[in-house]
Amino acid sequence: MTRATGPSPSNDARSDWEARISRRSDDRERPGTPDLPPPADLRAEAGVGHVRLSWSPVDGAVGYLVHRAPAEATGVLTPVDHLGGDVLAIPDPWYVDTTGEPGRAYTYAVACVPEVTVTGPLCEPVTATALSTTGEPPTVSLRVDATAPGTVLHRPWQPMIGSERLSQLLCRDRTGGRELGTELLAALRRVRDEIGVETVRAHSILHDDLGVYREVDGEPVHDFTRVDDTYDLLLSTGLRPVVEIGFMPRDLARDPERTVFEYQGIISPPRDWQRWADLVRALVRHLLDRYGDEVLGWDFEVWNEANLEVFWSGTRAEWLRLYDVTAQAVKDVDPRIPVGGPSSAAAGWVDALLDHAAVSGAPVDFVSTHTYGSPPLDLRPTLRRLGFPDARILWTEWGVTPTHFHPVNDGTFAATFLLTGMRSAAGRVDALSYWVASDHFEELGRPPRLLHGGFGLITVGGIAKPRYHALWMLSRLGDTELPVRAGGDGAEGLVQTWASRHDDGSLAVLVWTSTLDQSKRDGDPALARRVALTVDGAAGRPVRLTRLDRHHGDITTLAERLGVDGWPDAAQSEALREVDTLDAEPVDVVERNGSMVLELEVPQPGAVLVEVGPPW
Repeated sequence: MTRATGPSPSNDARSDWEARISRRSDDRERPGTPDLPPPADLRAEAGVGHVRLSWSPVDGAVGYLVHRAPAEATGVLTPVDHLGGDVLAIPDPWYVDTTGEPGRAYTYAVACVPEVTVTGPLCEPVTATALSTTGEPPTVSLRVDATAPGTVLHRPWQPMIGSERLSQLLCRDRTGGRELGTELLAALRRVRDEIGVETVRAHSILHDDLGVYREVDGEPVHDFTRVDDTYDLLLSTGLRPVVEIGFMPRDLARDPERTVFEYQGIISPPRDWQRWADLVRALVRHLLDRYGDEVLGWDFEVWNEANLEVFWSGTRAEWLRLYDVTAQAVKDVDPRIPVGGPSSAAAGWVDALLDHAAVSGAPVDFVSTHTYGSPPLDLRPTLRRLGFPDARILWTEWGVTPTHFHPVNDGTFAATFLLTGMRSAAGRVDALSYWVASDHFEELGRPPRLLHGGFGLITVGGIAKPRYHALWMLSRLGDTELPVRAGGDGAEGLVQTWASRHDDGSLAVLVWTSTLDQSKRDGDPALARRVALTVDGAAGRPVRLTRLDRHHGDITTLAERLGVDGWPDAAQSEALREVDTLDAEPVDVVERNGSMVLELEVPQPGAVLVEVGPPW
């Protein structure tokens, strides 16, 4: 994580944290980043409450940065800030701007982003004005052919999820009256059983609370007993670990007083590089001996966010040495075990690692990095440019905000953000890992109350938040993606669709309203839409509809109605179970010439899952 705010920790602690998360002075990419032309054919379509921009994609761009200024202004255009708190660049050649004032004209221009720290020149500007609402929501028409050939539906949410450090599975402390380890394990089991998630990535497997390393009379002693206890519990859920190699054991640290988080993970380089390599080799060998060949499929990730000073007290050159030594130690045990990095914040140091590895020969089986508040950038051009086209792309942390204790984490807006990001990433990443599964999370302190803006998909007490429901909706999609024809005010931008078919011919069509603009997290009636969905070739089939919005499946709305302030009492806890699952409801269908037509009301924020039974 990279930001801290909210009621816990103290204001002084927040200020200290924010002062330390700035990019380090050596976080400057080297010369050689390609000069890309500005995007061509910028177009602006005005709709009620929004402007949709689109442009021609530029080969070599990992993303694009949208700029804007009031049309009457004479100043420089500045990036549109949708309040995501991290990288503002977006990966797709279109953008929906809902941050402007309806009825006011704005000038827009777009720049290419060839690398996350570099922005190219702006394209020729265009001017547009979002329309004011006239009362009734506009209608978006969607059309799906149930018999279309389709393509493979990619599932970037399925390979990985994030978690608090896994040593907490052994913890018997209580938060909000709930035993921490028991509930964390239950949350991980639930994402495996209900969503189909395959692996879990977490910090601090080398933290001293697991006792992996100490020195006795100046000699190293390795002990993986508590690592075994931890991984045995995790594997019992059907999940596998992504082994993030860090932080530094105290007896091995050069700077043992340099720590992060309330649990004091040590962020220091090793004082003895050979002993560090020996520890890594011993850990990997032990895991392979204990768990067998399945470890050959575990990903081993080097450190966490070393491009932030809060996570690494050394220099970038020292981290690159850490990467070389660590990756070699992993491969010494078995060259088939995958290793990668840079596990960086905000897509940083990707170019630096690949440039370095091309010279040092260090293995890079996957590239991992993190981002928040926007869909992840498209790193494929970078991997091709730097000679690693076959490396997998793992976004090992991603979420709606990098900010601890932020209210956006608890409501439906974050759910539609999740849907938008997964839709964008599908087919161009190997994993997009939402951070994290459970609100049992204590980087900056344990949860102070039930709804505290926690990163978790599931609350303390085990109740699903809207983001969990969004993942559940995605899990209902079939293996074949179907094309969708869309038209009307908000089509292919504000209103997004993911249509699919299962092997038995049944259909699942997911529709949601989408904006990255977090000023709209509580909803904007101007962005609601009426959707006319036509499904050709599906007449006569049974249909069910599942809603997710502020009045369906949103724990914040129900908690407010129940008067929950702090931790719920027993009666309130039981009542909150109402939103732990989503209920399907009947829907009126009109049949015309072999097609079914559904009229849907989709608020902002909101999502609707339409499931159509198989052919008779």
